[in-house]
Amino acid sequence: MTGETLFQHYPAMPMIWDEMKDADRIREPYHSIYEAIRKLNLPDLQQKDKLASELFMSQGITFTVYSDNEGIERIFPFDIIPRIITSTEWGHIEAGIKQRLRALNLFLKDIYHEQQIIHDEVIPAALIASCPHFTREVFGIKVPNDIYVHIAGIDLIRGDDGTFYILEDNLRTPSGVSYMLENREVTKRIFPDLLANSNVRMINNYPLILHDNLVALSQRQTENPVVVLLTPGVFNSAYFEHTFLARQMGIQLVEGRDLVVDHQKVYMKTTAGLRQVDVIYRRVDDEFLDPLVFRPDSALGVPGLMSAYRKGNVAIVNALGNGVADDKAVYAYVPAMIKYYLNEEPILQNVPTYQMKNVEEREYVFENMEKMVIKETNQSGGYGMVMGNSATKEELQKSKECILANPRNFIAQPIIKLSTVPCLLDGKLQPRHVDLRPYALCGPNGIDIVPGGLTRVALREGSLVVNSSQGGGSKDTWVIDLRET
Repeated sequence: MTGETLFQHYPAMPMIWDEMKDADRIREPYHSIYEAIRKLNLPDLQQKDKLASELFMSQGITFTVYSDNEGIERIFPFDIIPRIITSTEWGHIEAGIKQRLRALNLFLKDIYHEQQIIHDEVIPAALIASCPHFTREVFGIKVPNDIYVHIAGIDLIRGDDGTFYILEDNLRTPSGVSYMLENREVTKRIFPDLLANSNVRMINNYPLILHDNLVALSQRQTENPVVVLLTPGVFNSAYFEHTFLARQMGIQLVEGRDLVVDHQKVYMKTTAGLRQVDVIYRRVDDEFLDPLVFRPDSALGVPGLMSAYRKGNVAIVNALGNGVADDKAVYAYVPAMIKYYLNEEPILQNVPTYQMKNVEEREYVFENMEKMVIKETNQSGGYGMVMGNSATKEELQKSKECILANPRNFIAQPIIKLSTVPCLLDGKLQPRHVDLRPYALCGPNGIDIVPGGLTRVALREGSLVVNSSQGGGSKDTWVIDLRET
């Protein structure tokens, strides 16, 4: 079977936006992919797929699935057919994310200082007060350059009309950027000529931009600020990414036991003695960072870290308390934040969201459960989510009971049929649903967004759940400048 035959047998899914194919026509952005692959035979493509898996294996590119309290380490699934976004589409996405992050940064500054948005009744005070990630311990702390969100992973989906929507904001310790970077390196190995000839924008400067932004946060007058990456350790699901980023940036990877606080300053233990730390890129959640302030049973953090942070002797990335802004109940108010802080209309729209604490909205959702996805407001990774169109009656009833017991803890959204892209599976090109997580870096000189991001793929047929922890995989994402003809 040839590559051309694979394309000819690629099935269309009714009422779904396929990013490669419109009816029987290959969309223009995919012409170069089509021309390259149609000349290959199936064994050649399968050999490239095998090579990609071997490269991931040799690099140790893994993630961990937690099931029944047992950590299972797996190779991250990768599909060799790139997902393509045009520069015009990307310009729209980029502008929308930058606008959103400017508003979210202003919100975080406001909510931990004057709280003007609450006083003006744009956001209910009860919503913020009931948010488990509203961190009162950081109230009043001034952060360098008023930047709270230094690193963001903003999840987007494309609906059945081709429109991009914001699905979720990840503003605490967003993960996955290492997979994005490694996906590109693997693609360079398996499609070197295709990548070079397709006007694909580069992404490999992400670690350099991140490093420069981290260094710029140092408040100490020193020529070489000390920046470290704080990891929970080898058993964390994203440990591969922690080691990858530390190596790429040339900074020390540390655990809580490697740091100590003395006189409200943070020091790293070295063979040459203590060395003061200026900036901590933490991949440890807020509640584990300082056992003297948060969870006393935490062995992952650093006792006294909050005192150094409050004093301004160490910068922490991302800022503590950011979780209030990526709470899924607060997400519904981001368009209002954009209008309130920026006096602008949102460039990228939210997915319609129903607050379960609102009686009318809750009743509407209960009447239309089979058309809804139910989400816990502070869960991630696809956990705590119920897809109404595939859930059993018992599961839907249990979901209703959970919502009634704690309505603040849930939102509902209409099920949107995510766009599809071609994947090489079982010797065929098959459509699979995808989302997109672009990564944004906010620094003193503005916001940089990596052109592309991480495309996550629901590898199970018909599934809309793209999370790796739920059986998803990923693709290399190309932002291309179409040549004029």
